[in-house]
Amino acid sequence: MSELALDINQLNFSYGKKQVLHDLSFSVEVGQCFFLLGPNGAGKSTLFSLITRLYDQEKNNIKLAGIDIKKQPLKALAQLGVVFQQTTLDLDLTVRQNLFYHAALQGISRKNAKIAIQQQLEQLDMYERQNELVRQLNGGHKRRVEIARALMHKPKLLLLDEPTVGLDIASRESIVKHVHHLCETTGLAVLWATHLMDEILEGDGLVVIHQGKVQAKGTAMELMQSTKSETLSQAFFQLTQARGK
Repeated sequence: MSELALDINQLNFSYGKKQVLHDLSFSVEVGQCFFLLGPNGAGKSTLFSLITRLYDQEKNNIKLAGIDIKKQPLKALAQLGVVFQQTTLDLDLTVRQNLFYHAALQGISRKNAKIAIQQQLEQLDMYERQNELVRQLNGGHKRRVEIARALMHKPKLLLLDEPTVGLDIASRESIVKHVHHLCETTGLAVLWATHLMDEILEGDGLVVIHQGKVQAKGTAMELMQSTKSETLSQAFFQLTQARGK
């Protein structure tokens, strides 16, 4: 069996009497770039909040790198890096200062942080901009800094919440290429929520959720074949809007 970076098993969640997740089950393997697709209101944000423990409940049914996040939350969350949809960088600090601050929060020594910062920024072609204020960066460069920050403590799973929204085509393509390269070369696993089908490569895993339920799992090609669709967008429509009528 392949090693799992994320394992979600029959996950349910309710806001009061309204149930928003229904027996959600899927897994992400080590080294896999895995996409989460679903229309607005499908439950994606709720799922991410449960994985990051922004939301908690008595029975969570989520494991990160084999660690139950309910029973061992600190150990489990140490395996996780997150890039939220809205930037969380301090705009009045430099790139370098932002990363050192995060390293301190993670308990990384200054010596090791210096090495990690250089390594991550060089991979993202951002090392020469380390002394620039974050507010001076464009959207694509801010995203690169956030990815660098999320990976400094070497997590097993990177959670990406629509990281390319609002970016230009070149910035989007650069981030897509970099993240896939990390999966291929370092064994990093990625769970990536997106509405942009062109970010998904043929061999990527994906799960489609609608109204809090898993509608389909597999690769893009498998979903197109099962829905007899010519494109992934058409398959997504068949699995969501068409079933919502």
